[in-house]
Formats: sequence, structure tokens, C-alpha cells
Amino acid sequence: MLNISEVCFAQIEPKVALLRQIPDDEKGYELDLFCVPKHYEEDLDRVIIPHGLIMDRTERLARDIVRDMGGHHIVALCVLKGGYKFFSDLLDYIKALNQNCDKSVPLTVDFIRLKSYCNDQSTNSVKVIGGDELSTLTGKDIVETGRTMETLLSLLSECNPKMVKVVSLLVKRTPRSSGYRPDYMGFEVPDWFLVGYALDYNEYFRDLGHICILNEKAKVKYKV
Repeated sequence: MLNISEVCFAQIEPKVALLRQIPDDEKGYELDLFCVPKHYEEDLDRVIIPHGLIMDRTERLARDIVRDMGGHHIVALCVLKGGYKFFSDLLDYIKALNQNCDKSVPLTVDFIRLKSYCNDQSTNSVKVIGGDELSTLTGKDIVETGRTMETLLSLLSECNPKMVKVVSLLVKRTPRSSGYRPDYMGFEVPDWFLVGYALDYNEYFRDLGHICILNEKAKVKYKV
């Protein structure tokens, strides 16, 4: 999440290595082992990351952030729409730690909306289509969560924040990657199209609690 001169960020490297790597041959879980909305049962191949595991990993990330950033004022910047659930749950854990730990993190919150996908393909362009004026972040420490980070980081650099760090629940292994790695990561996943936990396919599946693989039939069914 952010970058401050008083913090030794050499400590971040070992933490990055602790992310949960989901292998390419991961079989996941059968849908009937979990509560899945009836209207999505025919659209999903399997559950890859159950909701409980998401929450446990998010709590661990919150603890790392409070440990590293305690005492520094942070602007927590959520990338909408795909990041809203992770953002909300992460902040809930940070707020709980603020109330119960020796270190605490002063927080203010802001939002930005980006769009880069049509159907299951990236458009190779990132549109800023919502959110507050970024100039209000000048001189602040920023926490980000979401995707298309390199473009957003470039936009944020124009506002001269003191420092920026990124936390992302998912990092995809793909040959299309530019090599960018967030500072805090939850899970490294194969090159699958994943939905659920606010991740969508043409605005569907945000209401799915688990992270699942979308099947090919559903890609046609919900295509725009």
C-alpha cells in the first residue's frame, strides 16, 4: 500500500514471497460443496478460492499493512468496481486492528473507477470514468487496490503524492504481463478468467461470494 521515507521497504520482499500461489493444475472445488446463487450454477466451472479463504488472507494482509504503516496517515484509494469488496473487507480488518493493537493507521478513503475490459478481453486502454478529483491527493500517502495499476500509477504520479503502495488480492500469471508486481498480494493465480467477490463479466457475478472460473458457455451467454 504506500511508501514513506521513514519506513524500510526492504522488508516487503519476504512478505511478497508468502503469497498463496495457485498452480496451473489446481482442480478447485465442486460447486455443490458451497452456497452458490442458483442463477449462476450453470455458468461456473468450479470454485477456486472460497470466501472463507479470501477473508483469512485479507486479514493477514491487513495485519501486514498496519505493522508497516502504523502511525502514518493514509488515503485508501479503491479502484471500482472490481475492488470494492476486497477494499471494504480490508478496511474492516484494519479498523478492527486499529482498535485492538498498539499501532494504528489513520485512514481517509477515496474512490476511482477504471474500465479496461470488454467481455473477457482487455481493450489495451484504461478509461477513468468516475471517482473524485485526483488533484485532492497531492502530498498524501496513498493506498490502492485493484487492477490496471501501471496506468493508474502514472496518473497518480502527476498529483505528486508523497508515496504510493499497492495491495491486490489477485495477481495473474500470464505471458501478457508487463512484469509489474503489487507491494502486497493475496493470491497468484493462473491465466483464467475469474469472477466473483466483485469481479465481473460484463457486470454479472459481482454478487457471487466465492472466486470461481467462468465457463465458456457463460462467456457467450453474457456477451455484449
